[in-house]
Amino acid sequence: MSQAYFPVGPGLGLEENFLSLDDILMSQEKLPGRAESALPRLALALGHGPGGAESVPEGSKLEIPLWLAKGLHDSKRRIISVELPKIYKEAWRTVFSADANVVDLHKMGPYYYGFGSQLLNFDNPENPEIAQSILQTFINRFRRIMDSSQNTYNEDTSALVARLDELERALFQVGQKGLNDFQCWEKGQASQITASSLVQNYGKRKFTEADV
Repeated sequence: MSQAYFPVGPGLGLEENFLSLDDILMSQEKLPGRAESALPRLALALGHGPGGAESVPEGSKLEIPLWLAKGLHDSKRRIISVELPKIYKEAWRTVFSADANVVDLHKMGPYYYGFGSQLLNFDNPENPEIAQSILQTFINRFRRIMDSSQNTYNEDTSALVARLDELERALFQVGQKGLNDFQCWEKGQASQITASSLVQNYGKRKFTEADV
């Protein structure tokens, strides 16, 4: 039976992939910020009053969806300023550097990696440290995630998966599927071993880049 929808992976960079449901949901996540000038007709969109025609006064504290924050952010005109969510601040970066595996990433932010990458669009002096922390967190957690996906055959993994962000959950599912396919092949229930979806997608991407 053919699939009605073929999942598209997240962009995982400075720009979202709006063919990806994960990126669409991630772009709705909110950032703390401040109105650096009056924002006409945005009160309703930003939760500052019932009237769509009302303005947001200068200096107002805001909770801005990522997609709107990127649209309004202009370092020259100073329309809004954006603050770091607490999980990307120095205190939490210290926790991640000590032991990233103890953090419940899904509770802190279901799109930790994607959302953190998007924060690099804003002019923040801590951007290099944020980027390094996100990369190192992924490296430190990746091996444990994949080891777990290969050693939990026919076991309840709900407690483990509950602590993963959405990207990590996708990686865990890929690992589980690879293990399941191998088990089926060993039992003679599959005619051949096929390349994993990660390898296939990487090959397609390299082929596309070669055509450009």
